Amino acid sequence: MDAGRLAPPPARDAATVVVLRDHDRHGLQAFLLRRARSMAFAPGAYVFPGGAVDPRDGEASLGWSGPSPAEWAAAFGASETVARELVCAAVRETFEETLVLLAGPAPDSVVDDVRGDAWEADRRALLDRSQSFGGFLDKRGLVLRSDLLRPWAHWITPKIEPKRYDTRFFVAAIPEGQRARDVSTEADQVAWVRPAEAVERGWAGEWMMLPPTLATLTELAEYETVADVLAAERAITVYEPTAEVVDGEAFLVLPEDVAHFYPTG
Repeated sequence: MDAGRLAPPPARDAATVVVLRDHDRHGLQAFLLRRARSMAFAPGAYVFPGGAVDPRDGEASLGWSGPSPAEWAAAFGASETVARELVCAAVRETFEETLVLLAGPAPDSVVDDVRGDAWEADRRALLDRSQSFGGFLDKRGLVLRSDLLRPWAHWITPKIEPKRYDTRFFVAAIPEGQRARDVSTEADQVAWVRPAEAVERGWAGEWMMLPPTLATLTELAEYETVADVLAAERAITVYEPTAEVVDGEAFLVLPEDVAHFYPTG
């Protein structure tokens, strides 16, 4: 407690993935979900697939291909344990919310079709935590493809919020043959959209977005193709908005180098 104020709640480690594709007519597109208005956190907001780390995401026996947890730890400034958990959470949450699965039967292959009742049963078992992600991969004879992900950003929820997340952002191309679907119980609408169009809708007030989402889309609007995004060299900076009280009213203050990404009026 400081000056009579309660200490801020701890921020839970979380991961989110910007799933991307190249469209024949519209060019680079990102997959967004609109959170159901019944949700306690960010109701009605357009977000990327993702969520908090599950305690079992760090299972050491989980099949893994691509950059090691140590390499991901260096990229995100995290411990190897947290890095492993974040990558697993990124792949697991993306599958749970979109049926896009960044895994394959071999280190150089990827599942091309995850439709069907058996896949849906596995997805639900992950959702209700009756099955761990490592157990799911083992049963299917799959390995996680960490090489299909790239690190993109790192945002921490402001200390004034009752629910806080320490979120690492990843980008990934949707695997060939797979299709992102509206399967999340937390969302009521999904869309493939050009990053620039999503930004325009955000600025116009048509789509509600949190600052990290709008900032990420603004950055992605500078790229023409998925390949361009995946080839981008990123130095990951930690962004944590703060709050200031002016005339008795609290205002969110964004880090200076991303503040211009978000509409203020």
